[in-house]
Amino acid sequence: MPPPSDIVKVAIEWPGANAQLIEIDQKKPLIAIIREVCDGWSLPNPEHYTLRYADGTQLYITEKTRNEIKNGTILRLAISPTRAARQLLERIQSSGLDSRLDALKELAKLSADATFATEFINMEGIFILTLLVESGTNFGEMLAFTLTAFLELMDHGIVSWDMISTAFIKQIASYVNQTSVDASILQRSLAILESMVLNSQSLYKKVAEEITVGQLIAHLQVSNQEIQTYAIALINALFLKAPEDRRQSVLPPSEGEESGLDLPLTEMSNILAQKQLRSIILNHIIRGNRPIKTEMAHQLYVLQVLTFNLLEERMMTKMDPQDQAQRDIIFELRRVAFDAESDPNSSSNLEKRKAMYTRDYKMLGFVNHVNPAMDFTQTPPGMLALDNMLYLAKVHQDTYIRIVLENSSREDKHECPFGRSSIELTKMLCEILQVGELPNEGCNEYHPMFFTHDRAFEEFFCICIQLLNKTWKEMRATSEDFNKVMQVVREQITRSLSTKPNSLDQFKSKARCLSYSEILRLRQSERMSQDDFQSPPIVELREKIQPEVMELIKQQRLNRLCEGTSFRKISNRRRQDKFWYCRLSLNHKVLHYGDLDENPQGEVAFESLQEKIPVVDIKAVVTGKDCPHMREKSALKQNKEVQELAFSILHDPDEALNFIAPNKYEYCIWTDGLNALLGKEMTSELTKNDLDTLLSMEMKLRLLDLENIQIPETPPPIPKEPSSYDFVYHYG
Repeated sequence: MPPPSDIVKVAIEWPGANAQLIEIDQKKPLIAIIREVCDGWSLPNPEHYTLRYADGTQLYITEKTRNEIKNGTILRLAISPTRAARQLLERIQSSGLDSRLDALKELAKLSADATFATEFINMEGIFILTLLVESGTNFGEMLAFTLTAFLELMDHGIVSWDMISTAFIKQIASYVNQTSVDASILQRSLAILESMVLNSQSLYKKVAEEITVGQLIAHLQVSNQEIQTYAIALINALFLKAPEDRRQSVLPPSEGEESGLDLPLTEMSNILAQKQLRSIILNHIIRGNRPIKTEMAHQLYVLQVLTFNLLEERMMTKMDPQDQAQRDIIFELRRVAFDAESDPNSSSNLEKRKAMYTRDYKMLGFVNHVNPAMDFTQTPPGMLALDNMLYLAKVHQDTYIRIVLENSSREDKHECPFGRSSIELTKMLCEILQVGELPNEGCNEYHPMFFTHDRAFEEFFCICIQLLNKTWKEMRATSEDFNKVMQVVREQITRSLSTKPNSLDQFKSKARCLSYSEILRLRQSERMSQDDFQSPPIVELREKIQPEVMELIKQQRLNRLCEGTSFRKISNRRRQDKFWYCRLSLNHKVLHYGDLDENPQGEVAFESLQEKIPVVDIKAVVTGKDCPHMREKSALKQNKEVQELAFSILHDPDEALNFIAPNKYEYCIWTDGLNALLGKEMTSELTKNDLDTLLSMEMKLRLLDLENIQIPETPPPIPKEPSSYDFVYHYG
């Protein structure tokens, strides 16, 4: 007979004594269980003790978390969190250096536990730690453990970051500003400053005033990628929290102008616009000797997104047709293209000038020939399109003149309208690069080529407008084909970007190789791999094969769950390098999971995963905003991309195991696999794509012998009965 569900069999350890094998009754108070354990070892004062996990993160067990104890778990009897916090505080303030170092080392480990952190903070523990840092008397390991404990304690969100003093900020900043400092101290200092900026607007300016671009650039040139990652993360945090009026200028300093490397980080445009900063990131990180880790890739992606978001204001700014300065830009486009020497403000022959302007604006490809300023009143792309056109005319003048004159001289209605094309292309590029959208917490997709030029977006536009003009000619398009051409160009751009070119020149080469005929070939190939013949016999064969293919997909999903996946723990306070792993048992009956110290490179053994959930206990699998952790964490709830990667397992007794998948592929694998375990239909996009691909391959294999043979829509008719059966011969 199986034991009751509220009885858990565990082993409990105590130093210097044999372990006790006991049955915990979950209905009994925890203090009563601890008293029984203490009696077994004849320990007085059971109120001074509590239970902790012996393996993994060794968290304290409380009345709230006791239901997480599983059969076979190894526990350890330990002094209570209150007593531990009091003892550590006394040792931290003792005069003995060795005792203080041991206490800080233990504190750094215990601070990750929320129960201990609450007790320690209630005893003014954080205040004591800040005083230790402000004194400037701690160095080396002692300081590193102090900063680690402080960061772990603050990450629980029990106290506000606004309580941090200016003296503490200055001291932490001094560690970042030193030319030579221990790597562990520097790493934790950068992480603390990042958390200050992300969690308190009032601390943003204080931190920004203490740190300069030049000081952070020095940390980007070191060989330690962890230090580089935290330095870029701090830059991203400062920029993300910068007031809107400090994000406006994106122009790099001109020759003779100060580089701004000695300026504080209060003017965020002075960070992202610096040629020195961009080139350092390119040469020491992207093109460095070490492979880029996941967290570094994420920070580069965030930096890329925030850089492009500087364009949002111009993208959403309508042109004012009455603004003479803005109208002068259009006059300048006309002057460069047609080398017009006439002064637009001259009063000679007004009607003649208007007719000439109208003709020229038509040749420039504007929709409104009379007043082209009206073409820039739609947002997006707003004034950003005009900025791109002016950049092309000024920086790549020969290319600009060639495109305009080449099309304006054609009389066969096949001219490509430069003005209209530039406006629509700018809008398209903003959509592809998601200008104006916040970074996605789970995304690592950065493009190295955008770090190779100070005006990357403008150069990107210049390459793409040439590609559009080339594709227009290849398609022999007319104005009626405009939308069709733009669709082909979008496909050329996205296919080229997907190859992750290292430079703008590489992107240009790849895009030019994707000619219109090549796009048609690729489309045809993909269509053939997806489309089946529509005749009834083929449809019937497809329906017959489909269950076999679905079973194959199901087995693949379950096999992937057996291999397991590493998931990142995402806090609503800051991104953390903490991971946990989950995998399905080989008999498909139990889900094993547990915390990890670092991201694993391969499979994690079942023995290393202390927690488990029987599949029979799973009630349901929910996704997106229905997940408990999406309802609880407001910061995650607001992030649409994170919601799209979230799913939860609801299991007995009324508990949930919450996931945020590292990418869309893993999200589909896990939701499909879990639904398959529960006997439900697999409905993800990945399953649909896999089904189409495998069905198409199987169909082609089975129909290989019928190539070039017309398959009839209906079976051949049954012939009429013969008039007589005299041809039948009866044997013997």
